[in-house]
Amino acid sequence: MIAQRTLDHSIRCSGIGLHSGRKIELVLHPAEEDHGITFARSDLGVTFPALADRVTDTRLCTTIGVDEAQISTVEHLLSALAGLGVDNAHIEVSGPEVPIMDGSSAPFVFLIQCAGIRNQSKPKKVLRVLKRVAVEEGEKRCALYPAAGFKISYTLDYDHPLLRQRKVSVDFSRQAYTREISRARTFGFLHEVEALQKAGLALGGSLENAIVLDSHRVMNEGGLRYEDECVRHKILDTLGDLSLAGYPIVGAFEGELTGHDMNHKLVTALLADPANYRIEALQADTRAAESLAGVPQQA
Repeated sequence: MIAQRTLDHSIRCSGIGLHSGRKIELVLHPAEEDHGITFARSDLGVTFPALADRVTDTRLCTTIGVDEAQISTVEHLLSALAGLGVDNAHIEVSGPEVPIMDGSSAPFVFLIQCAGIRNQSKPKKVLRVLKRVAVEEGEKRCALYPAAGFKISYTLDYDHPLLRQRKVSVDFSRQAYTREISRARTFGFLHEVEALQKAGLALGGSLENAIVLDSHRVMNEGGLRYEDECVRHKILDTLGDLSLAGYPIVGAFEGELTGHDMNHKLVTALLADPANYRIEALQADTRAAESLAGVPQQA
């Protein structure tokens, strides 16, 4: 049996919210089998599941919530949980967004590893894609289709010398999330960052938590962590957004020029028709058992 996984014990940290610039307290707790991932606004006393039908905004980041209780920028933390195969956890956030940390999921990976991960008594459940599902808007397109294991391929093509025709494919049965994806930081262009801050957004953004590009170069003193870091961050985001399906996915994702909005539309389209997928327990002899993001390669 491939078991469900949760944290071994609770752990906390604090950081700055990317958009509000506020200090945010974050606490991760273990949760029982079949609990899934839930969030709570600890300052408001409201709890809700990390599911696609709780997405309320996809501009700049993914926001989930209910009524006035909203939590934005959930995708990096969700990506870390999915990448490390954590099925069940309860997350408390003291404000309207998850801390941005260094702009990647690596600090959350470290936090989860410090808390420890333990196997539980029930088998891991997965969502197996049975039919190709796609969404398209102009040049933006993404799709999920049947495949053994879990793979993400992403193509980035921006009018910038460092971001033209960049494509990365990750097969999570052979490549480790922690090594290949987790350290990739969010990115933006200098003129966009300046415009956002003038509009009262990205108030916590800096070269400490994002890659910033001017018209021809990376402005961060240390440069890039990966040659194709921006594309890898898109894969990081995609994994977090896809986790809102509620289960690790057995299938393959292909995307081009997409972001949180298209990812959400794709997951919504997938779940809209029960003929598109099947929820199943992941037994040890299941073909995909060793090739999921939920059964990660740790090297």
